[in-house]
Amino acid sequence: MIPPASTLTPRKVCLLGVPMDLGGGRRGVDMGPSALRIAGLEDALRSLGHSFEDLGNVGVSAPELRQVTDPRARFLPEIARCCRRLRARVERVLDVGGFPLVVGGDHSIACGTLAGLSSWHHRRGARIGLIWFDAHGDFNTPESSPTGNVHGMPLAASLGLGAEELTRLGERFPMVDARNAVLVGIHQLDAGERALIREAGIKAYTMRDIDMLGIHRVMREAIEIATDGTAGFHLSYDMDGCDPTVAPGVGTPVPGGASYRESHLVMEHAAESGQLLGLEITEINPILDVANRTAAFAVELIGSALGKQIL
Repeated sequence: MIPPASTLTPRKVCLLGVPMDLGGGRRGVDMGPSALRIAGLEDALRSLGHSFEDLGNVGVSAPELRQVTDPRARFLPEIARCCRRLRARVERVLDVGGFPLVVGGDHSIACGTLAGLSSWHHRRGARIGLIWFDAHGDFNTPESSPTGNVHGMPLAASLGLGAEELTRLGERFPMVDARNAVLVGIHQLDAGERALIREAGIKAYTMRDIDMLGIHRVMREAIEIATDGTAGFHLSYDMDGCDPTVAPGVGTPVPGGASYRESHLVMEHAAESGQLLGLEITEINPILDVANRTAAFAVELIGSALGKQIL
């Protein structure tokens, strides 16, 4: 058997688990980091020639120990506190030349990841791009959100909209410029965030766009946008952007998502660009999964993002 090829030079991959279970309305995503470890993440990456260091989990408060103080942004102080810790740890990974692989937890953790990446590059006179793969827009603010769930707000916060506890986490404001941010795969939006996405001017490719144009063209265009004048881009990948037939164990499953091959092509294009600065996988919920199938699929996707090829 021919060993799997890699399109990338070996990296020092540093895993940061963030068992965040505060941003959504359904429990269980806090077990996501453990599920990926059990699914063989380390062996998969070492087989590609990368070095691997598991840096453990960032501390997160348990919902049972906290009370909601603002129903418009539930557990916001606790989420912001965790994101500050995550920012610092992402920066330490970058300081030693590592590649930050952040695994959640719900998607609110992206504010901490992006705060770390954008701050580190900002101090070096550069800005970063962002590709946000998701079934949802995650573009609510406390004023627009119908639920108050913060996992529906991190993309807006990263672009400077919403609660200051999140928008001001980094040294750069906004953490990412709208002209370098791209939404890919959306197929379920709230009315309020639909309007905010249009006002922000962020490029958004819906599942209809993917059906019409193909994922190859969508990703080529998305990478062009995210790398225009930037040091590279971060890929924040919500597993609920995949169709539930291939990823059943997610925080908020929505039918009509990306297929198995479309999901891999997102990652393969990111790898082949040579400009991937960091990778984040969120919203794996083992409680809703079948025999850890979603975590195993996520390990496959991470491999594709880090250079695994069929031939």
